[in-house]
Amino acid sequence: MTKLTFLVIVAGALLAPLHAQTASGRTLTLSQVTREDWNEIGRKLIAMAEDFPENKYDFKPTPVQRSFAEQLLHVAGSNDLFTAVAKGQKPVDDEDRAHFKTKAEVVAYLKKSFADGAEVIQAKGDSGMMQQVVTPESHTTVPLVALAYGLAEHSGEHYGQLVGYYRVAGMVPPESRPKK
Repeated sequence: MTKLTFLVIVAGALLAPLHAQTASGRTLTLSQVTREDWNEIGRKLIAMAEDFPENKYDFKPTPVQRSFAEQLLHVAGSNDLFTAVAKGQKPVDDEDRAHFKTKAEVVAYLKKSFADGAEVIQAKGDSGMMQQVVTPESHTTVPLVALAYGLAEHSGEHYGQLVGYYRVAGMVPPESRPKK
């Protein structure tokens, strides 16, 4: 993520109203809308993780790219980073494919990472999401909500990459299929 993108996310989070009205007319608080956005990208990635054939989990469009499984593990590891920072813990890097040998293990880890993130967002509430935290990589102090949105954007970028994996493998991603 570029410094400018990061600053835009932080500014947007700081300037965003504490309540957002949805198309259904519901009014959501900052933490509620953050959790809904977090869960929505999680839903899309989990659908891909469950759908993609296990015999293609180590598929790479080119040799220098991460495999399908490694992309999902990277997202889950990044989600864990958010959760650890939100809890005031030191992030642990445990996204190595050697630790998650099967599709079921990858899917379970991805699901847990999104569930844990959503749980901490809910537990923090609006005031907790405005808590200042230090990002592990850039050592920048930001509101927790900015870190959450940065990682949701990060997940969205990997979602886009995985759409490419589907297409190169001759498959149609779940979100692109006709709705029943």
